[in-house]
Amino acid sequence: MKNEEKLLSRRRFIQASLAGSAALLGLPRLSSGKSSPSSDRPPNFIIILADDLGYQDLGCFGSPLIKTPNLDRMAAEGAKFTSFYAAPSCTPSRAGLLTGCYPMRVSLPRVLNPRDTIGISSKEITLAQLLKTRGYATCCIGKWHLGHLRPFLPTRHGFDHYFGLPYSNDMSADPKIKPSPPLMRDERIIELPAKTETLTERYTEEAIKFITENKDQPFFLYLPHTFPHTPLAISERFKGKSARGLYGDVVECIDWSAGRILDTLKKLGLDKNTIVVFFSDNGPWLIRGENGGSALPLRAGKGTTYEGGVREPCIMWWPGHIPAGSVCSEMACNMDLYPTFAKLAGAKAPTDRIIDGKDIWSLMAGVPGAKTPHDVFFYYRNDRLEAVRSGKWKLILERTEGRAQLRVPTALYDLDADISEEHDLSASYPKVVKRLQVLAEECREDLGDIITGRTGKNVRPSGKV
Repeated sequence: MKNEEKLLSRRRFIQASLAGSAALLGLPRLSSGKSSPSSDRPPNFIIILADDLGYQDLGCFGSPLIKTPNLDRMAAEGAKFTSFYAAPSCTPSRAGLLTGCYPMRVSLPRVLNPRDTIGISSKEITLAQLLKTRGYATCCIGKWHLGHLRPFLPTRHGFDHYFGLPYSNDMSADPKIKPSPPLMRDERIIELPAKTETLTERYTEEAIKFITENKDQPFFLYLPHTFPHTPLAISERFKGKSARGLYGDVVECIDWSAGRILDTLKKLGLDKNTIVVFFSDNGPWLIRGENGGSALPLRAGKGTTYEGGVREPCIMWWPGHIPAGSVCSEMACNMDLYPTFAKLAGAKAPTDRIIDGKDIWSLMAGVPGAKTPHDVFFYYRNDRLEAVRSGKWKLILERTEGRAQLRVPTALYDLDADISEEHDLSASYPKVVKRLQVLAEECREDLGDIITGRTGKNVRPSGKV
């Protein structure tokens, strides 16, 4: 009980501090109740997250077979980000998004499974918790994957409501049973196993209901889809519709979902005051063959730190604020949404801890000459630092992999000229290699790296039961 009281006092202190900071900045203060729409009302936020979608799996990103007219329209009315990064797998990517930190920093660098007794720490301040301090209604609909036990569920980390799967659709609480993930509402299992064929449609209806019920107050909707993570499943109304087979059917259903959400916003007159961001949690699962996506022209896919594993198709939409039909090639990442949304909401990101994300509003708004706020970006696979990017240069760090201890040599790529990472320039630019190696050493000191046996000095523990 004493620990709970301490935690509650801490949260109240942070909330008061954030509200006070907003007042000092001259930003509007919203009550926890409903407020009338006005020019002072902060924007609504919707994050639509696909699972295992490839860089080339949308029409606006070059898919030759998959038709995504709604997401293409979203790109035409907003901006495509062509150098937008996440982590190479599910749990780390979600940890980065909701905490604004490298997954290593919050000790969630690997994919969690139903036998794990760890999850997101109660001491972290999620994006949802941050927005709650500004009067936002919050809802998570879809795949959570930051811990399935009660202390780790969305309702314990800033979300008013939750509807979805606590982990991936290929997992089961009993490893001897075929995949049978539970469908949950808030903290209660309502369907076991979940009927995955209709999940995307049910997620969409839940999302529309949440938007409609909260149209008169600022809201944050986090919609992390279950698909196109395998095993794929689709309802009869979408089956056999895509020239790309079942995988295409599933992606086109997600496109339909995005269209329903955009249409709802316009119908309710919320489109001019709602930011919608669409991207994938990581690259496509190439080993799934025709049931996996395409990362072309990028190299490799999910589970790797080559561009195909971590560079995601990203669309940002806010009519009248994000320039229509624009393309941003500057480096950004999912961690950046945390401080950016905080600023736009009139909140202030926590100052009692390191936040790795940066404010990218100037990139979103298409400010002429705006550059990435990141001097460097670090590529981790689980707890292994494998690559470093600074500007156009990406350095693959030498290491050994797998049981066979295969050697991966140092390699340097110019991502502006060689997005496919085909031409190693390390021999021609030794000073660039040296500079990036120094940055890697600084990162190991900060975050750690199991390859070198280093423990980071600025790492926070995960939650444990």
